Amino acid sequence: MTSQKNGALMRDTKIYALKAQEILVEPRKLAAYIDHTLLKPETSAKNIEMLCAEAIEHSFKAVCVNPDRVTLAAARLKNSKVLIASVVGFPLGAHVSAIKAHETELAMSAGASEIDMVLNIGWLKDKLYTEVAFDIRGVVAAAGAKHNVKVILETSLLSPDEIRTACKICEDSGAHFVKTSTGFLGGGANIEDVQLMFESVSANMEIKASGGVRDLKFACELISAGATRIGTSAGVQLIHAQAASGSY
Repeated sequence: MTSQKNGALMRDTKIYALKAQEILVEPRKLAAYIDHTLLKPETSAKNIEMLCAEAIEHSFKAVCVNPDRVTLAAARLKNSKVLIASVVGFPLGAHVSAIKAHETELAMSAGASEIDMVLNIGWLKDKLYTEVAFDIRGVVAAAGAKHNVKVILETSLLSPDEIRTACKICEDSGAHFVKTSTGFLGGGANIEDVQLMFESVSANMEIKASGGVRDLKFACELISAGATRIGTSAGVQLIHAQAASGSY
């Protein structure tokens, strides 16, 4: 890493640290970072309606739902500023690339405004980097130029070198975010992985931390490390936390 890159990194992390400190004082500011998430297989229509109502009430950045619930979410969030993220290739990332692209097309036509796709982890580990890139590019193309694609790396299954490689492939393939975890495979977000992801991408890429984020202090630590989105099912609890009293 060059000294220029080090300087840029220091400036950026200072900005993120200041934002995190502001959130600790006023937790409601966290709402702008939150993808309010509900991906459990037993999720009912009533659950999705409540998720959307909470997202509107608290001005969350987005809701993140399974593809079969995008239509319902779009109806409930009509005329609101809340984005709709649909997962693709979830949770294993092992879908055929054409299926991921088609799943993206269907989600977008149903009303999704962002896509959270799962990287093909097996291909990455086999060093099939051309195939990994093709997989991501297909989803990026299907989502369209105006819509964010977040690529879930499942960092708990990857070595530091694999995380760095995955980040580079994601950026070179046109994705807009790299994301830590699905939350379904035993691991979640941690500070070290977010820092590593931050160091591995340019300023054009953003980072979403997800998986096990249920504590305000931890969410702020992830933001200090470089996260610009927080994926969590505990968003309401987080912004209601009494940060000033030290009770998290």
